[in-house]
Amino acid sequence: MIGFIKKDLAMIKSNFKLLGVLMVVYAIMGFMDKMDISFILPFMCVMIMISSFSYDNYNKWDAYSISLPNGRKNSVKSKYITTIFMTLMVAIITTLLSFIISYVNTQTIPYEQILVTMFGTVFGTLLVLTIMYPIIYKFGVEKARIGIFLLVFGIVMIGSLLASYIDLSNVLKFLSFLEDYLIIIFIIIAIIMVYGSYKISENIFRKKEF
Repeated sequence: MIGFIKKDLAMIKSNFKLLGVLMVVYAIMGFMDKMDISFILPFMCVMIMISSFSYDNYNKWDAYSISLPNGRKNSVKSKYITTIFMTLMVAIITTLLSFIISYVNTQTIPYEQILVTMFGTVFGTLLVLTIMYPIIYKFGVEKARIGIFLLVFGIVMIGSLLASYIDLSNVLKFLSFLEDYLIIIFIIIAIIMVYGSYKISENIFRKKEF
């Protein structure tokens, strides 16, 4: 398992520079009190990890990995673990940067606001992961991009339709009722989503022929 994770990190290490540049850009824009791009950084981890699927395909890695002990299972598991690890690390660094920027600009640190924003970003990133990875394992990176676009477009359309028919005030009242438990609820939902997505991807990859 450790070897699979090291392989994924080695393949995408050149992209770490991109994350570093984006963090610098975020810091500069933050100190200049411009647009907040902190929410973009964790999402970039998923985008970068998707490139590792292309590397695997180009180097015929999947055909080799299945010959290793527990190769199919570890290959899928390493993708999820590496992506989640990168997302959490970037989220922590971004949160610390947000604290520093806020303190320098206003001499105050809105801990709750920053943490809630970053928590929501991490949850959204995990949601994207849980949707995209099974599609990639099923159809491959190139075909999956079209499917992902259609899926995201469909979600936006459905969300817009639901918003026009649902009384949002009732939703907000319900959320305020659960306010003290929202973080726990979202953590449980995130764990269920990721685990379910992982099992689907594992099942797809286990049946795949190379």
